[in-house]
Amino acid sequence: MARFRARAEAILSDAGPQAPATLGVPRIAKGHWGAMILDAQTGEVLYNLYAHRYFTPASNTKLFTTAVALAALGPDYRFRTTVESRGMVDSRGRLRGDLVLVGRGDPNLSNRKLPQGREVEREGPPEKALEALADAVVAGGIRQIEGDVVADDSWFSGRRYPAGWEIDDMPFAHGAAVSAMTVNDATLVVEVRPGDAPGQPAWVAAEPWGGFYELENRIETTAAAPEAASAARIRVHREPGTRRILLQGFIPMGSEPETVAVGIEDPAEHAAALFQRILENRGIRVYGSARARHAVQPPTATQSAGDAAPPAIAVGEPPRVIADRESLPLIEAVRVVNKVSQNLHAELLLRAVARERLGDGSTEAGLRFAQELYASMGIADRDVVLYDGSGLSRHNLITPQAAAQLLLWAVRQPWGELFRATLPIAGEDGTLTRRMRDTPAAGRIQAKTGTLESVNGLSGYATTLHGTQLVFSMFGNTHNLRGREATSVLDALCVAMVEELGAPPPGRKKNKKKR
Repeated sequence: MARFRARAEAILSDAGPQAPATLGVPRIAKGHWGAMILDAQTGEVLYNLYAHRYFTPASNTKLFTTAVALAALGPDYRFRTTVESRGMVDSRGRLRGDLVLVGRGDPNLSNRKLPQGREVEREGPPEKALEALADAVVAGGIRQIEGDVVADDSWFSGRRYPAGWEIDDMPFAHGAAVSAMTVNDATLVVEVRPGDAPGQPAWVAAEPWGGFYELENRIETTAAAPEAASAARIRVHREPGTRRILLQGFIPMGSEPETVAVGIEDPAEHAAALFQRILENRGIRVYGSARARHAVQPPTATQSAGDAAPPAIAVGEPPRVIADRESLPLIEAVRVVNKVSQNLHAELLLRAVARERLGDGSTEAGLRFAQELYASMGIADRDVVLYDGSGLSRHNLITPQAAAQLLLWAVRQPWGELFRATLPIAGEDGTLTRRMRDTPAAGRIQAKTGTLESVNGLSGYATTLHGTQLVFSMFGNTHNLRGREATSVLDALCVAMVEELGAPPPGRKKNKKKR
């Protein structure tokens, strides 16, 4: 342990020649760093650096969310999406009423191939899941809808953007709004290609396209440039509360297509428009309009109870289910969240816990449930202060000690090894694919990354060169490091941890197994 401590101090103190040559960053010591490393078998503390202090966790928050989801719902829990109606269908296939697409938080209503392998794979159009539901509607004999096409996301409640998210996040995929009716990760993927000649507008296409947004294309095609200067420059602007997406910039002739994923502000409204278009493409005539049905919100301070919106779902006979889709087990959704750090999916898991366990599908209810569970893990009160499930909130605070305790508790659960397998592997997959390659830590670290401006984190499990199993959590906050500068600090600590910890005492060799 003494050798690891010496190496860690050298890495974090900018100690010149003692620090790894790959670092050489004189600003490391100006940041705030904290870590805790435990023996996974005994729980013994092997290293503690300000582990009781608060740090902004970024996407290390997802460890808490996914562990809570597995504990509350179980790895075999499945999400259900249905198409329903209270209207009757006559002998000519006319539905006299609304057709309602009911979402219950399935994060993978898309063309993502599951179970996910080392790479994210997609197959077919992004609206693939809705197309299958539409095919079932056609098979059920419906040829005409005399009401509206409604997307119902009232399974979840509360605001679409958790506290602490920044307005700069909203137009992009990583900041997509939270909804129980989410298609294609609540994103619109815009593809940009050069036009026919310099000076002409770029060629732009977007999918899944339901006519919900208006695209204003101001991207210009420019002359081909030398390879070093040929990259396209594309900017996206979507004013909150509007359906207009402004695309600006340029793309040189001969450039490869560029893609931009735009976050959708009202996923249920978008899903309704998209579903109506899919139905119409299958020959179903719709006389009504596409709209969303949201959860009833409590009256504001300036409203009386009588001013609140009418109930989202009418009372009376239960609706008839026309089409049904069940997701793969929850563990596959957890794998996506942790391997690629999918923000929206983490938020959906937290609200699913809230809805199933408390009957209130809000972020706040999910956090309340989680806070009670943390006590049973032995995590000290107020060691975890969270405002969302993904880590995008800048208000979140946790201690390295809390993260390590969560990981130690999780791996000892019946689903512990399943949970561990959802984490990125150093040098191999997920958000650690390109990190720690060609080092002793490659393949020996399974951990969740976390990145925000001036924030980095890495927490998970390690197997040392001596075969010892470790649990660890490391954070760097309020530093002025960029990109690889920041991640190389944590990577260097991981290499030292794998090489130095768990070694047999001096003068004693590990017993080798007889064959």
